[in-house]
Amino acid sequence: MPPDATGAGKGAFDVVLIGGGHNGLAAAITLARKGRSVCVLERADRPGGMARSSEPAAGAHVPEIAHLLYNLDARVARELGLGLLLKSPPIPAVSLAPDGRHVVIAGDAARFADGTPHPDAPAFGELNARLRRFAGLLGRLSLKSPPRFDGGLASLATMGEMAALARLGLDLKRLGKHEMREFLRILLGNAHDLVLDEMADGPLAGAICADAVRGNHVGPRSPGTVFNLMYRLGSGGAVRLPEGGMGAVCGAFEQAARAAGAEIRTGCDVVRILVENDAAKGVALRDGTTIRAGAVLSSAGPLQTMTLAGIGHFDVEAVRRARNLRCKGTVAKLNLVLGAAPEITGLRGDLAAGRLLVAPSAVAVERAFNPVKYGELPAEPVIEAVIPTLTEPSLATNGRHILSANVQHIAHTPRGGWGDAARNRITATVLSQLERHMPGLKGLVEAAELLTPADIEARFGAPGGHWHHAEMGIDQILTLRPANGLAHYRLAVHGLYLCGASAHPGGDVTGLPGRNSARQLLKDRIL
Repeated sequence: MPPDATGAGKGAFDVVLIGGGHNGLAAAITLARKGRSVCVLERADRPGGMARSSEPAAGAHVPEIAHLLYNLDARVARELGLGLLLKSPPIPAVSLAPDGRHVVIAGDAARFADGTPHPDAPAFGELNARLRRFAGLLGRLSLKSPPRFDGGLASLATMGEMAALARLGLDLKRLGKHEMREFLRILLGNAHDLVLDEMADGPLAGAICADAVRGNHVGPRSPGTVFNLMYRLGSGGAVRLPEGGMGAVCGAFEQAARAAGAEIRTGCDVVRILVENDAAKGVALRDGTTIRAGAVLSSAGPLQTMTLAGIGHFDVEAVRRARNLRCKGTVAKLNLVLGAAPEITGLRGDLAAGRLLVAPSAVAVERAFNPVKYGELPAEPVIEAVIPTLTEPSLATNGRHILSANVQHIAHTPRGGWGDAARNRITATVLSQLERHMPGLKGLVEAAELLTPADIEARFGAPGGHWHHAEMGIDQILTLRPANGLAHYRLAVHGLYLCGASAHPGGDVTGLPGRNSARQLLKDRIL
């Protein structure tokens, strides 16, 4: 049936999706493959959201925000027709050391960059393997909607949810008494103490702590950071730099959605969700166009989605919880276009193409977090950097290179605001930190683009400028994501669902929130 953009006749589409990021596209793929007519509406001029690429200098394609593929589940990738994204092997992490004795981390193994054994390698291997075993239990929960138990004990849905939890409990019991006690002992603990109980402080400990706080408004001494670390390892913890860069990831999601039959429209700014008789019936765009649909899935945050539909349609307590959601973005993105590849002291070429971490110790990671609590900028932030052109030279022309850096613990609104002085200070700070390991880096910079958390919020609509639309803490995860009473994708307005990173299971480029939300919609049989 041809779409009726005015909504004058029958519903133009079965489902309208607000937001063309990877989660919105994952939902579109899932629904379209089940025969539903789907329209994806993206405000920007191209889909991809925070996983797309930009061109700050002619011929140089940089990842705007996400620069690595974290935790894309192999089963989900195959299900969505994205198996080629897993073709690239996982890349190692390299924790850069002030003395040049960089530490290479690959799976459960750790060694120095020159190939010599790391003294804490056995302790690290045992700790990481243990965390991955525990994380595997949590990872199974990410593939399904959180249990709700609202269908009555005799309902098939409730029995299925209880059976899934029973299997989880059985798997936990199979760990053995000692392992089960260890799981419960460390679950709510902090990463700093856990790591330093096992090994000496230094670049290896710093790298683990950096991963425990990545993207969140916490330091490694914060309670629950061990859970954060385990949750991130739920799909194995693999990190990939896909062929063609992150732009290829967006392209794969978009191509799969179009191939499934979904329609994708860009330059469409949704200003209102149409609600009739407490049911979502489509959307209105800024240009006055209305698009009718039987259901609406929103990649926006819960409060943004409620506002689009009209706050009056929701329970006061639900609105309060959405407003109080912890979503303080604390990561800035610095993209650099370089005239040549930087040389990293003490690191051979192939390792330079890995995931580079500036987190010299667990203490340094905690110290970097302290200023953001007071709206100040850190003197030595934690940095995660990649140079994708070392393996994908096509991303930049004329022999140039790209360096992409995620800068942790940057306040959304620092004291004094984001004037030129504050922006220049962050850029200079990051360059100075990197130049300690990459001599001459500053002289290679041809173009620089800094996106602060405030910029990320304005450009992508991410609540608070937060990567994941909400903190990934233990109080905002699983059945509490994004908040108690809002954890099962569907909202109080019939046919209105959350499908973005604020929904279960949360952030990273996994497509799971979108895919799970679409599956929940199909399960609810409202179309």
